[in-house]
Amino acid sequence: MPRLEIDGQTAYYAYRRPVPAGQPPVVFVHGAGGTHQHWLYQVRDLNSPDRGDQPRPLTYAVDLPGHGRSAGAGRESIQAYGDWLVAFLDALEVQRAILVGHSMGGAIALDVALRQPQRVAGLGLVATGARLKVAPTILEGILTEHQAAVHLICDWAFGPEAPPELVRLGRRQMGQVPAAVLYGDFVACDAFDVCDRLSRITAPTLVLCGTRDRMTPVKYSTYLREHIPGASLQRVEGAGHMVMIERPQATVRALAAFAGTLQA
Repeated sequence: MPRLEIDGQTAYYAYRRPVPAGQPPVVFVHGAGGTHQHWLYQVRDLNSPDRGDQPRPLTYAVDLPGHGRSAGAGRESIQAYGDWLVAFLDALEVQRAILVGHSMGGAIALDVALRQPQRVAGLGLVATGARLKVAPTILEGILTEHQAAVHLICDWAFGPEAPPELVRLGRRQMGQVPAAVLYGDFVACDAFDVCDRLSRITAPTLVLCGTRDRMTPVKYSTYLREHIPGASLQRVEGAGHMVMIERPQATVRALAAFAGTLQA
C-alpha cells in the first residue's frame, strides 16, 4: 500500500489508476471501526477494463487515522475527520474528488461538502444519514466489553442474507481496531447532525442503501434524497448496512453510472 505523511503521521491507502482516465478521482471513506478493505471491490472494479473505452476514475480508499495501517489517534468528531480528509486530498494534490463514504464515512463526506464544497465533484452517500445517533449501550460496551460490543455491532451491520464467513471476517477486522479509536468513532457519529443544512449541498449526490439495513434504515437514505437538492436514491434489495461488501457489484454499477455523469 502506498503511504503519505499527514500532520506528521503516516497514512496508508489503496488505489488503482485506469487507462484511459477522464472522470474526477473517487475517494472511498470507510465507516466507524473500518478500514480501506471495505472498499476493495469498488477500488478494483469501478475502473475495470471491462468498461471498455469509457473514461474511468482514479480510485482511492483511505485508512483513516488510527485505523488499519494508518498511524496516529482516531478522532472524536466528524469535523476533525473531515479536516483530515481534506489534508489527505492536499497530500495527493487532488483539487476535486467524488467522495464516497459509508456510514461514518458518509458523514465525513457530507461535512467536507458543506464546509469546502469546491473540493467535492460529487457525493456518494452509502448506508448513512444526516444524523447518526448511537445507542448508549454500544458506547458503554465498547469501553467495558470491547469484543462483545464488536460482535453486537457486526451482528446488526450485516444483512440476514450475508454469508456467515463475511460476518466472522467483519468481527475480526473491527476487533483489531483499538477500543479507544472505535469509541471515538461512535462518539463522533452520535454528535453528528446536519439535518438543517442538507439544502446547502451543491454537489451532485447519489444515495445508496440496502433494503435490510438495521443500523441506518432506508428512511435515513430517503431523508437524504428528499433534502439534498437533486439527489437520487438507489436501493439494493436484500442488503444490510455493509451493502458494498454484501452486494459489491450492485454497488459498483450504481457508482459507475453516477461517476459517468460527472466531468473531470
